[in-house]
This record gives sequence, structure tokens and C-alpha cells, in this order.
Amino acid sequence: QVRLVESGGGSVQAGGSLRLSCAASGFTVSSRCMGWFRQAPGKEREGVATINSNGNTIYADSLEGRFTVSKDTTQNTLYLQIDSLKPEDTAMYYCAAGYWYSDCKFGYWGQGTQVTVSS
Repeated sequence: QVRLVESGGGSVQAGGSLRLSCAASGFTVSSRCMGWFRQAPGKEREGVATINSNGNTIYADSLEGRFTVSKDTTQNTLYLQIDSLKPEDTAMYYCAAGYWYSDCKFGYWGQGTQVTVSS
């Protein structure tokens, strides 16, 4: 059974950093493409970053290089490092996993972890 459990969110001041984690079970992170999404109150969910099984990464153009996605195959965990946090980064952050067919077809989702950034 595939399961994704996010952690690492919290309340931080603008300019700070957070590292979100997504512990995977039921599959190996090296075998699937995975990604991070976020959804702010009143807004649609948006993609943040994707990493495929080879470790190649894709980021949303709007994120200005402040986000870094990575995975640790020994811990079977996906990470999202967020630096220089801004109030507009406030959102629920979700990790997802899927299969790659020209892009990542996400079919599994975690429950999310909340990030709140104060100015």
C-alpha cells in the first residue's frame, strides 16, 4: 500500500528556511517520479517541483530558485528545502508520487504539511 507522510512544516518569519520531508512507504522513491505541490487559502493548487526516478528536477518558473527538491533513497524520503521564505509562500504543502509518461502522472498524495510565513 502506497503511503506518503509529510512533515517539517511550521510557522516561520520571512527570510527563514524550512525543510519539508515526505516519508514514502509501499514503493521506493528511486522507482517513481515524485513532486511537491502547494495550495494557499482561496487559491488553486500549484506545482512546486518534480523529481524523476533518475534525479532530474523541474521547478515552477515563478519560484525564483528558492526551492530545492531532493530525495534520499536510504531513508526512502523526499525533501523540499525552502529558503528566503516569503509570506506568499504560506500554504499547505503536499507531496505526490506517480509514473512518468512524458511528464509525471501523479496518482498518490500525502495529507499535507502547513507552512505559515509571517512578515
